[in-house]
Amino acid sequence: MQVYRGMNIGTAKATSQEQSEVRHHLIDLVDPHETFTLVDFQEAHARARTDIDERSGVPLLVGGTGLYLRAIVDGLTPPPRFAEIAQQLDTEPETELLHRRLVDLDPIGASRMESNNRRRIIRALEVTLGTGRPFSSFGPGLNSYPTVPYRMLGIEIERSELDDRIERRYRDQMEAGFLEEVRGLAEVELSVTAGQALGYKELLAYIRGQTSLDEALQLAIQRTKRFARRQQRWFKRDPRVEWVPRSQLNSLINEISSQL
Repeated sequence: MQVYRGMNIGTAKATSQEQSEVRHHLIDLVDPHETFTLVDFQEAHARARTDIDERSGVPLLVGGTGLYLRAIVDGLTPPPRFAEIAQQLDTEPETELLHRRLVDLDPIGASRMESNNRRRIIRALEVTLGTGRPFSSFGPGLNSYPTVPYRMLGIEIERSELDDRIERRYRDQMEAGFLEEVRGLAEVELSVTAGQALGYKELLAYIRGQTSLDEALQLAIQRTKRFARRQQRWFKRDPRVEWVPRSQLNSLINEISSQL
């Protein structure tokens, strides 16, 4: 989500001060109304990586969006897009119904994703219906974990602490002007991806009079906690990830810094 200009507070984008200290890449690439695909992300990464290599730099890939990280680390080749099919599927409000449809059309693909992961389900149905082939038939799939030239690290954190940090983060973001930031986007027709950003989607509903502010924030917190659970399960499946307790994070940073 940090590729979108103007979506700063809610995505915890690095501040100008932080960016002046450490160079950041793949942020502020497009406006929120523009479509930005996984392939676009891969191409932007390739340009950034070339720039880093030419400066003899060492890239650190940091983030929690599992599919995008895998697309870079494993060089995934995404299936083609079928925008009209995806838009039609998105008109169905019940994600569970979409998942059951995917079970009928591609049971293998359906078994590889959670029944409430709406974006992945719609994407799988889009490809299956658009190509006439099961989504699971494209490439080795996400259950393949080849050797890669990266040291992959995950930070282990207790669920209760993670929940507290999520709630505190929303409080801090609201104090930093998150609501005003979202108001600035309210008149823009956001792209499908930008419009699903956690926190933004819920606050936009409040601004448009569809819910109260307290209800919007509580829903955003709830959805973010669920997303964090999915992130943990996603990365826990990857045997290449080395898990480090958060209490040892400073030692890890010092170790990595000494190697750069």
